[in-house]
Amino acid sequence: MTGLKRISLMLSLILLMIRVHGQEFNCIVNISTQKLEGTDKHVFETLQNAIYEFMNNRKWSNFNLRTEEKIECTVLLTINERLGSDEFRGNLNLVLRRPVLNSSYNSILLNYLDKGFQFRYVEYQPLDYSDGAFTSNLTSVLAYYSYIFLGLYFDSFSPNGGGQFFEKAQEVVNAAQNAPESGWKAFESEKNRYWLVANYLNPTYSGLRDFSYLYHRMGLDLMYEKVDVGRGSITESLNYIQKVYNTKPGLFALQLIFEAKRDEIVNIYRDQRVPPVEKNNIINMMKEMDPANSSKYITIQESQ
Repeated sequence: MTGLKRISLMLSLILLMIRVHGQEFNCIVNISTQKLEGTDKHVFETLQNAIYEFMNNRKWSNFNLRTEEKIECTVLLTINERLGSDEFRGNLNLVLRRPVLNSSYNSILLNYLDKGFQFRYVEYQPLDYSDGAFTSNLTSVLAYYSYIFLGLYFDSFSPNGGGQFFEKAQEVVNAAQNAPESGWKAFESEKNRYWLVANYLNPTYSGLRDFSYLYHRMGLDLMYEKVDVGRGSITESLNYIQKVYNTKPGLFALQLIFEAKRDEIVNIYRDQRVPPVEKNNIINMMKEMDPANSSKYITIQESQ
C-alpha cells in the first residue's frame, strides 16, 4: 500500500469513527432562577452543565449525523421554587427547529411549555437513564422530549419516519406510570406528556404525521426553487390537520402544531403572489381551527 493510500485510508477511518460516535442534538440549555431569592445558585450551574451533557452527548438513535446535520433545539428550565435541598419545581420550555433546504431559514416544529415540572437533583450526581426504567423524573422527562424531538424531526423528512422514536417516548411514559410526579398519567389532564405521544401514535389522528411530511419536505423544502408547488403542498397538508380537527377539535398535538406554525403560515400566505381566493380559503380554514388567533390570520390579506 502506498503512503498516499495509507493516509487516505486512515482519514476515512477517522471520519467513520467520528460519524459512528456522533450524537444527534445541538441543544442549547439554559436555566433561569430569577424568581428565587436567598439561595445558593451554584447548584444550577452544575445542573445546566449536566442537562447539556445529557442531551448532547448521549446517543439517542442508530442514525449517524454529521456535525452540520445535528438537530437544533433549546431547553429552557425556569426554576420557580426550591422545595428542599435537592427538590425543585419550575417550567420547562422546549423548542425544536428544522432547517429548510436551500435556505438559511429554520422552521419551528415544537414550542411547548411543560408547566409544574418537579424534580430532584443532587449536585454532581450523574444523570442516569436507561430505556424502559424510571430512575428519576428529571432524566425521564429529558429522555421523553429527546424522543419526541426525534419523532417530529424525522416525520418531517420522510412519511412516518419518526415512528420508532414516538414508540420510545411511549416506553418512557409507560415506565413512569408509578412516578409520584405529575405529567405522566392519562387521567391527570388531556394536555400532558401521556397524551402528546398518544396523539401521534393513534391511527385516528394519522393526519398529524401526514401533515408534517407534506408541509415540510414537499412544501417548505421546495419553495426556494418552486414557490407555487411548495405552497400547494402546504395547502394540501393543512387539509390533513383540518380532518383531524373535525374528528377532535381540542386535540393536544393539534394545538401544539398551531402554536409552532401560526406565524409561519401567516407569512407564507401574505405573499402578494398568492391569489386572493387562496388567501381567503386559508384565512377561513385557520380561523375555524384556531379561532383564538383569528386576528393574526386576517393579516394574510395584507400583502408583503
